Amino acid sequence: MDLHALWPQAGHVKAPKRPPIGAVLGVETWTRVGVRKSSYGARVRWTHPVSHHREQVKASFASPAARDIWLADLERAARSGVDAGQTLNAYVASLGDRWARTIDRTSTYDPYAAGLSRRVTPTLGHLPVGMLTAGLVDRAIDQWEADYGASTVKNTVAALVLVLDEAVRDGLLARNPAKDRARRTRVNRAHGHESDVNPRELALPDVATLNMLVDAVVTEGGHQCWGDMVTLLATTAMRFSEVSGLQVRDIDLTAGLIDVRRQTYPGRGGLVTKATKGRRRRRVPVWAQVRPTLERLTAGRDPEARLVTGPRGGVITTATLRDATKWDQVVNRLGLAGLVRHGLRHTALTWMADSGVPLYVLQRVAGHQDPAVTGRYLHPDSEALIEAGTAFSTWWAQSGPKGETAVVVSEGRTGHENGA
Repeated sequence: MDLHALWPQAGHVKAPKRPPIGAVLGVETWTRVGVRKSSYGARVRWTHPVSHHREQVKASFASPAARDIWLADLERAARSGVDAGQTLNAYVASLGDRWARTIDRTSTYDPYAAGLSRRVTPTLGHLPVGMLTAGLVDRAIDQWEADYGASTVKNTVAALVLVLDEAVRDGLLARNPAKDRARRTRVNRAHGHESDVNPRELALPDVATLNMLVDAVVTEGGHQCWGDMVTLLATTAMRFSEVSGLQVRDIDLTAGLIDVRRQTYPGRGGLVTKATKGRRRRRVPVWAQVRPTLERLTAGRDPEARLVTGPRGGVITTATLRDATKWDQVVNRLGLAGLVRHGLRHTALTWMADSGVPLYVLQRVAGHQDPAVTGRYLHPDSEALIEAGTAFSTWWAQSGPKGETAVVVSEGRTGHENGA
């Protein structure tokens, strides 16, 4: 789909001169009625606040709507100093890195900047900022989804949202048309987003399959560290970067807890170690199945040493595990085509949910802010029961019995004083 063809080239007239910021505009409009067609003109006058010279600009349009758009652009320029008729490419260039002031430069900046330069500006850059709509953004996302994976599209839309947030602040747009567009529901996506797939479907089917995967990566990679990494991911529900950031002192085998307080991952300029996602420090339990691995990894070691390292003592990242163990070939050979390293976190959370771990505990282990995200790991039957319990609790709080209700036991029958 060519979005360049969607934008009409005629009807939008750009003024050769624009009023300076703070100028008070005087507007004069007229209509000339012709036999075959009419024209709609406007003249805008102002006094320059520095030179005090009188200046003006005028233009003629094929419709009153086009004239109104032109006048609105001039009014915005006088109010904010920014041209709403400028293209998105020109606006992005004028922003510099201001759009990225709220994001993490060590991790998020590079994929967002790539999305902006490689997808947003080539697709939408020729359009005037003030004319961008949710419909145009949707069409752009449709095009990106046909060519790129879910993560790439997500980063691209996130960058567009940040840029258009600046446009809203500058008064070029009344609202951000890219907000929430990446989460829209649409049928027949070319590439299914992970957010559209139940995470249970991304988990390993059973423990025997996990054991085969551990043996395979150790054999292929030629070192036990690869198997240790897979084991920890599939039994603790930690993110890959969180396991990479673990130190020996974070493991408390006496209490049976792992302190998750940092993450290590490849970022801008090299490896980055920082607080966990959202700076939410948490603890996860040590299950019996992972205890032997943790005992071996902590025995007699420096408390500040990294818990799991590569064969040469370096940090293990998702990319090094993939390359060293020939991950894609291994999972295909085991009949697990499409399994990614993050699928091991899905495995741990799914198995914990199936074992009966309560939702609120599962949420704390996962480090989720939204319980609805954690609820997706529950078995459908359990999820329905929990939803029913929530609905009943809500009813009870709003419409249920009022006041204290005493429970009485008489002749083997339990009930309430106001009726069993």
